[in-house]
Amino acid sequence: MNILIFDASTLITLAMNGLLRDLRELKKMFNGKFIITQEVKREVIDRPIKIKRFELEALRVKQLLDEKVLEMPSSLKISDNLIMQKTDEMLKIANNLFQSKGKQIKLISAGETSCLALSRLLEKRKIDSVIAIDERTTRMLSEMPENLESLLRKKLHTNVVFNQGNFDIFRGFKFIRSSELVYIIYKKGISKLKNGLVLDALLYAVKFKGCAISEEEIEAIKRIG
Repeated sequence: MNILIFDASTLITLAMNGLLRDLRELKKMFNGKFIITQEVKREVIDRPIKIKRFELEALRVKQLLDEKVLEMPSSLKISDNLIMQKTDEMLKIANNLFQSKGKQIKLISAGETSCLALSRLLEKRKIDSVIAIDERTTRMLSEMPENLESLLRKKLHTNVVFNQGNFDIFRGFKFIRSSELVYIIYKKGISKLKNGLVLDALLYAVKFKGCAISEEEIEAIKRIG
């Protein structure tokens, strides 16, 4: 079974671009499950559904959950409590790695960390998973932690100090962004738009709505496409 774990960032990017319908069609071709954690559900459904500005997108994501396009970890027989315990453990490590002006830097959120936690729990069960996440910091924490210090300096415009923590718990995750998902949607012929500019439009749409992808990366994807 293939498991794709969705962080809030990717679902929000897709929702803001009107691509949740395409996600539904992609699921029909996917040999496995699309999973969201309880923390991600709070971020994309429970909280925004109470805010008029975000209510419509939240209802659309909720419909995907009601239709079982998206499923909860309980469908994999993994409890929310177990995920929460692992999430807390990883959060404490991540958010104590760097400090600025004598204060710890909150590196990643509970939602993102819960996706990492679920992936680790699945790994223990010999189940492979990929995390759909558009947030750059979380991916860098796993893939290029040595570059995080300079990234944080640029983002915060201040000096950042590394506290000599252990990055090993964050290594080895597999990630995919909304940019790669829309590329798959394009290649599978799921998009209803039929025009030579569709791939370019899809990639720039997700870039401008939250996906951390450079123009150079977009051009590279278009050359493959």
